[in-house]
Order: sequence, then C-alpha cells, then structure tokens
Amino acid sequence: MKAVYCPYCGGRTKRNGRTSSGSQRWRCTACGASTTVRYDDTATRLDEFLGWLLSKDSQAAMPGGGRSFRRRTAEFWEVWPMPVPDGELHRVLYVDGIWVARDLVVLICCSGERVVSWYMARSENSRAWSALMAPIPAPEVVVTDGGSGFAKAVRETWPRTRVQRCTFHAFSQVKRYTTTRPKLQAGRELYLIARDLMGIETLHQAELWVERYLDWCGFWADFLEDRTVVDGRRVYTHERLRRARSSLSSLVSAGTLFAYLDPALAKAGPLPSTNNMIEGGVNSQLRAVLRNHRGLTSVSVNLFFTSFAKQAHRSRKGGFTGCANVFSPIPVTA
Repeated sequence: MKAVYCPYCGGRTKRNGRTSSGSQRWRCTACGASTTVRYDDTATRLDEFLGWLLSKDSQAAMPGGGRSFRRRTAEFWEVWPMPVPDGELHRVLYVDGIWVARDLVVLICCSGERVVSWYMARSENSRAWSALMAPIPAPEVVVTDGGSGFAKAVRETWPRTRVQRCTFHAFSQVKRYTTTRPKLQAGRELYLIARDLMGIETLHQAELWVERYLDWCGFWADFLEDRTVVDGRRVYTHERLRRARSSLSSLVSAGTLFAYLDPALAKAGPLPSTNNMIEGGVNSQLRAVLRNHRGLTSVSVNLFFTSFAKQAHRSRKGGFTGCANVFSPIPVTA
C-alpha cells in the first residue's frame, strides 16, 4: 500500500483506528491531525465498463446476473463526448452519417489517420452538417456519400473546398433502382455504366464514361417519357429508371464524380474516390457494438463514445489513433 501523507503539513501518517463508518483513520505523526483516504477507482471502473461494451459478452453471464456490474458502472451511461478541434489543416477529409437510433444520427468527419470531429443530431440537414464542419479548417477535398443537406452546408461553410462524391455510393444508388438483375435493356445498360464508375483511374476514362452515359440518355430519352394510367392518373411507366438517371445526371452536372482526377488537385498526390476509409474504419465498429448488444437502448446514446475510446487504443496499422478524451454534455440538433 502506498504511504499516506498528511494533507495539512505533508508529514507521514500512521494508522489510528477506524471511523464510525468503518473507514481507516490516519493520524499525522508531525502535527497530530487525523484524516481518512478515499481512493478514486473511476478509471478502473471505466476500464471494466469499456471492456464489457467492446466485447460480445452479455451481462446475464456475469456473477449475479450483472447487477453488481450495472451498479458499479451506472454513471458512465451519462457520459457524452465532445470533440476538441485541434485546428490542424487536412488535405482530404471524409464525412458520413450513421443512424444509431430512430432520431439519432452521428455525423462523422475523419482524415486518413484519425477521427477529426463528430456531431450528434436528430436528422441529416444543412444545420447539422454546418455544425460539424464549422470548427474544422476547410480541407482541399472532402469525400462524401451525399447526405441530405450536405451540399448546402459545404457551400456555406467550406465554399472553396472541392467535393468528391463517393463513386461506390453513386453506383449503389443506381443499383437500388435498377436492382442487380434489371429486366429491361435500358436498366441493364445503365447498371453496367454505373458499375464501371469504380474502375475509372484517368481523365480519359472519365471522359469516355461521361460520353457513354450521355449517349445512353439520348438513346433512351423517348422510352423514359412513356406514361401509364394508374388510378386515373398519368404516371411515368419507368419511374425507377428515371430516378436512377436523375441521380447520375445531377452528379455529372455538379462535377463531383471525378474531382479526384483533377490535375490541379492531384499534384500533391493521388486522391480517394470512395468513402471506404470512414465506412470501414469507424461505421463498421459502431454497427458491431449495436449488433453485439442489440436490445440495449442505452448503447444508442453512448455508441460513438465507445468507438472513440476504442480508436484511441488502436495502432495505426489496425485503425485510427490520436482521439481526444474530453467529456461534457452534448446538444442534439433538432
């Protein structure tokens, strides 16, 4: 046991019986003052809490059905993390939103090495995205999957930042409308065009892809104008194909599909075309915690804190490092 020193004069103490509550009493050999010592085991209990939360173990398997564990760690469910922007300028940042509950989405921003910041909101909208981005110095390029309200937020908050739309998400959006086995020839062609997005590595290939897509739009334009009468209303016969076309056309018009191939931007090195860094490095771990402890509603509130604490102990080879560890109440944006 460590030596106990007098809080008044700093002298050494010796045991002097116990208090009425049973605590050890200590008496200073120099000034005669009595005191008790209370050891702070918060760090130990926090490690116990995180050890369980980051594992697949259930509380039911613990001694006593986990009742003692819940009592020892109850306070940590009230801990909400706040990011601490370090002001570092990043060339490329990745942003994404992950829903952890019906009315709780975590907007995440990370670099190639670590989580930079995050923000909790009730929905993806421009105000929430602006709140995430405002404390962070504007990067040269931001990679996004095109969440609701992001385009407006980036125009207002990072007006000089180039936006790179994740090509995999662009393909996935088309696939959602066409399915992987389209029945119509137009759908099969559009599905293949969208799939080829992920293999484009040069500007020449990008130009050929755009030309190929525009040729498809021109060839099937009249076909996509066909209408059908449903319940007395004239509706487009191929509405899903029209939505798939619209999703790609908006990206081509905005110039966000091939920002990673811009020679002016690529001078300092290659740029990413997908959001895989944040999807595999952060989001997958958040989903793993929800999956391992499904049904435990409190996990939804503390999910990002869990992932952040886990990242702080991971090596660069295995994931992200350098995460902050500051806790205080965090507002939820309406």
